[in-house]
Amino acid sequence: MKINGTPYRSVWVNEKDGWSIHIFDQTRLPFSLDILRLTTQQEVAQAIITMQVRGAPLIGAVAAYGLALALRQDAGDAAMESNAAMLAATRPTAVNLHWAIDRMLKALRPVAPQERVAAAYAEAGRICDEDAAQNEAIGRHGLELIRELAKNRPAGTPVNLLTHCNAGWIATVDWGTALAPIYMAHDEGLNVHVWVDETRPRNQGAALTAWELGSHGVPHTVIADNAGGHLMQHGQVDLVIVGTDRVTRTGDVANKIGTYLKALAAQDNAVPFWVALPSTTIDWSVANGVTEIPIEERSASEITHVAGRGEDGVQTRVQITPDGSRAANPAFDVTPARLVTGLITERGCCPATEAGLRSLFPEQQG
Repeated sequence: MKINGTPYRSVWVNEKDGWSIHIFDQTRLPFSLDILRLTTQQEVAQAIITMQVRGAPLIGAVAAYGLALALRQDAGDAAMESNAAMLAATRPTAVNLHWAIDRMLKALRPVAPQERVAAAYAEAGRICDEDAAQNEAIGRHGLELIRELAKNRPAGTPVNLLTHCNAGWIATVDWGTALAPIYMAHDEGLNVHVWVDETRPRNQGAALTAWELGSHGVPHTVIADNAGGHLMQHGQVDLVIVGTDRVTRTGDVANKIGTYLKALAAQDNAVPFWVALPSTTIDWSVANGVTEIPIEERSASEITHVAGRGEDGVQTRVQITPDGSRAANPAFDVTPARLVTGLITERGCCPATEAGLRSLFPEQQG
């Protein structure tokens, strides 16, 4: 995707030194486009924990490069296993992180220590290339849903889409998941408009999704998280499309907190609720998302304080709750499969059921 006409991916290797890693500092968007250079696995881990880098597919890709950076310091078996475990522990809910680390270890364990650094960079590069290709394919399959909605629509009437959190290109290596079909629809000339949930407490919708869509020229409107149900009641939402951090083999979906409420409102108003994901986000070992998916509990300060830009143009952080008030901050919720219209993957669309997923991925046994 492009920023001011320049194409970028969300993670890339420094062209000059050939080994350090670049990412965007997503905590500074939309007011400042800062590029970070990461040189150690500790810096990668800190970037993931602090959400300078976020989005399930992107976390996995960056963690893969984090292991490559670790091997530059010590390519021995013990150090590799220890650093892999440290990186895997940075975020508990997004399954792509664990998938990427497991894939790296599977590729690197048979390799002699003196050859591991080169092998690690090559494997991390393949993970990135595959993610970009998967997300482009997700965009093509999701585009068909939007095309169908656009048929026979009165001239000048947009297809109104609603999304929650940020599942765009900066949450992946490129293209995005939920936003990829929207970009393709816009580029094709379809009349689309996106309702962008602000997505408290970190405001990834208001800050990141709105920035992405605006940069690409896609018409959009930021709304309060609780406005979605009202819009659905009044026929102003044609389709809800979200991303996800983990999908069970039975079709339950873990996504940013508040997704479950959108799914309930969508069902009550007969609005299709679709979830876009690469196959790396499917956790085939889990059947019941509500009881089995670990939900990250983040700092209470994300609730009690809010970041933004002051009238003086300076980015700042202010407290919004009384002194002494406690705050709870579960970062994700689980939407049961019964509320999900369908899943959009790189291999096509399917019902949110185990049979539906296995029809697209028959190689998954058990």
